[in-house]
Amino acid sequence: MNSFKKITQTTLFKVSSLNSFSVGLKIGIGLITSKILAVFVGPGGMALVGNLRNFLTSLESISTLGFQNGIVKYVAENQRNKSEFQKILATVFICLVTVAIVLSLILFFFATFWNEKIFNNHFDFSLVFKVLALALPWYAVSVFLLAVLNGLSQFKKVIWINIIGNLIGLLASVFMILQFKTLGALLAIVITPALLFFVTFYFVNKEINFFGSIRLHLFDFRIIKNLSSYSLMALVSSVLGPIIFLAIRSNVIKSLGIDQAGFWETMTRISSYYLMFISTILTVYFLPKLSVAQNNQETKAIFWRFYKSILPVFILGLIVVYFGRFFIIQLLFTKEFLPVTTLFIWQLIGDIFKVASLILGYNFFAKKLTKAFIFFEIFSLTLLYFSSLIFIKYFGLEGVVMAQAFDNLMYFIVLCLYFRKSLF
Repeated sequence: MNSFKKITQTTLFKVSSLNSFSVGLKIGIGLITSKILAVFVGPGGMALVGNLRNFLTSLESISTLGFQNGIVKYVAENQRNKSEFQKILATVFICLVTVAIVLSLILFFFATFWNEKIFNNHFDFSLVFKVLALALPWYAVSVFLLAVLNGLSQFKKVIWINIIGNLIGLLASVFMILQFKTLGALLAIVITPALLFFVTFYFVNKEINFFGSIRLHLFDFRIIKNLSSYSLMALVSSVLGPIIFLAIRSNVIKSLGIDQAGFWETMTRISSYYLMFISTILTVYFLPKLSVAQNNQETKAIFWRFYKSILPVFILGLIVVYFGRFFIIQLLFTKEFLPVTTLFIWQLIGDIFKVASLILGYNFFAKKLTKAFIFFEIFSLTLLYFSSLIFIKYFGLEGVVMAQAFDNLMYFIVLCLYFRKSLF
């Protein structure tokens, strides 16, 4: 009893419990939002929301230059070195604000162009891109401040910010969708991240005098050069990936219709909810262990611990999901979305291979294998795009999830071959 009490009083247990609550809340809010979207905007609106989300993921990564992990590292290393710490804050802040303002001007004055590229000529949501232009600098600074808090080891505050952000997102989404339907759903997506700035700034300002550290003469190109090596992997993954998914969805809309694209977006949403648990376990538990593994034998032990403990439970969970697919669709969406049930089998098969390869993929980050990561990422995305084009012709919408399953299988095989010394 005493040992259990000691465990529950540790910082790690408290942080892990709070993080689990945050992930659970995020999934719960996501499910509620999905239901509201299904009822008020339908499959077509769901497809447009998916397009905007993919575009935003790429845009947000470019606006923050993929610096997050580097910021965490350098803030953690220099938080007691006041002059270097202030240089980091000033340099990154000035850099990100400059990039965000340039991107905002491009978004605002070319709103019609972006509307055509993301939503096609059939819809006029240019207003969304003008609002996004105003919101982007606030969001970029918010991400920066969150990384600073992370570097200062203020894990609880980071988690609380995420919790508050998810709640703000829910309230904004419900209000905007009820008021403006599809336009409201799109506006909620671009406004919510900007509102998070005020929450993040409140928590950061309690730790440091942030604006007191922002001075132009403290700008140091050396810091940008050091951070650039950290941004490469993040940018390749978070920019190219969404662009490929956007291109595939555009092809689905053109070939099969916007409702079919909405069904695929619905399947992708369901998949993202259960994959969130796996990615959290990998980030919190397995990535740190891979980072400190000294040799192939230690890495092999970590790989197989994942395959023997996490993967079997995940597969059992997917079996339950498959047999409950009709109930899940009607509970989370509406009867209008029942065609999605035909996509489950290939999506779940693909997700098994995806999760099996995730632990191997995390080793790229743990061992800083930048070139290999970029090569395999481009290989996977290229294979996904071209296989989807071929499979859609022969199998319709099912061809998209079949292409994903095929891509995940091939990615898993090539990673097994690349890490064979650490795996077999």
